[in-house]
Amino acid sequence: MKYNVSFPGLGIENLRIGREAFQISLFGNDLTVYWYGLTFTLGMVLCIVLAMTRAKKYDFTKDDVLDYFLWMIPFIMVGARAYYVAFEWEYFKGSIFRILDFRQGGLAFYGGVIGGIVALLIAARVKKTKAHRIMDYLAVLLPLGQGIGRWGNFFNQEAFGTNTSLPWGMISEGTRQGLAALNADPANPLPGLDPNLPVHPTFLYEFLANMLIFVILIFVLKKQKRPWTTVLTYFFLYGIVRFFVEGIRTDALMFTAFGQTWRISQVLSAAMVAGSILLYIFIGIYEKRRQRLIASLAPGAATVTRIEKITGTRD
Repeated sequence: MKYNVSFPGLGIENLRIGREAFQISLFGNDLTVYWYGLTFTLGMVLCIVLAMTRAKKYDFTKDDVLDYFLWMIPFIMVGARAYYVAFEWEYFKGSIFRILDFRQGGLAFYGGVIGGIVALLIAARVKKTKAHRIMDYLAVLLPLGQGIGRWGNFFNQEAFGTNTSLPWGMISEGTRQGLAALNADPANPLPGLDPNLPVHPTFLYEFLANMLIFVILIFVLKKQKRPWTTVLTYFFLYGIVRFFVEGIRTDALMFTAFGQTWRISQVLSAAMVAGSILLYIFIGIYEKRRQRLIASLAPGAATVTRIEKITGTRD
C-alpha cells in the first residue's frame, strides 16, 4: 500500500511512501523486501560494525563481539515477537501462520530487550566473562539501532500519536484509517482521534531522543567507574522518553489490573526508571563498602587480588 504523507505545518505535502522497499527475484520467485525489516537490519548491521570497530579499545576481540551478536539476534527476534503475541493473543490464537508472519510487523521493543539481555547473560557465562562488561559496552549502541529501526514505523504509517496542532504534525491515508478504526462513530470522532487532523509523529520523537541518548552513553561509558553504569543510564533515560511517548500513542498494548486499564509500556517504563535509580544507589553503596574493606584489610596487592576474587569484582 502507498501513502501520501504530509506535514502541513512545515509546508511538506504528499511524500509518496510505501511499506515495500523493493523486490528481488530469488530462485524464480519474487521476494518483497519491506522497509520495516530493512531498517531493523540496517540498524543491527551498523551496531555490529561499530561494536567490532571499537572492540579493541574496550578489551574485546572482533570475534567476541560477533559471537555476542550471534547469540542476541535470534533471542531479540523471538522475544520481541513473543511479547507482542502474548498481549495480542485474541488476534493470533489459532493461527501459527499469523504468529510466524513477521512481514506484517508486530515486534515489541521491550520483548526484544528482554530477549537480548537473556542472550547476553547466557553468552557471558559461556565465555566466562563478567556480564556487566559486555552489557555496558553494547548498551551504548542500543539506542542507535533502535532509533534507526523506528523509521520502519514511518514507512508503515503506524505507531503514531494523537492529534496535534504542532507544526510537525503528520497526516496520511494511514493515519486517517488508523484513527477511523478507533472511533465507533467516525462522523463524531473522539477527542484527540479525529482522522482529518494531523497526529504526533511519535516515530520521529523516538528517533531524535534515541540519537541524543546514544551520544550521552558514549560519554558515560568513557567516564564510568562503576559496573552497570552505562546500562542503568540507558534504562533511566529511555524509560523517561518512552513513558511520555507511550502516553500519546494510539496503538498501545493494554492490560487490566486492580480494576484499571494500563498501558503496558508505560508501566514498564516507570519500572525501568525507578529500578535503574535503586540499582545505581545499591551498586554505589556496595562499591564503597568494598573499597573500605580493601583499604582496611591490606595494602598489599596479593590481598587486594584475593578480596576482588571473593567479592567477584575483578574482570
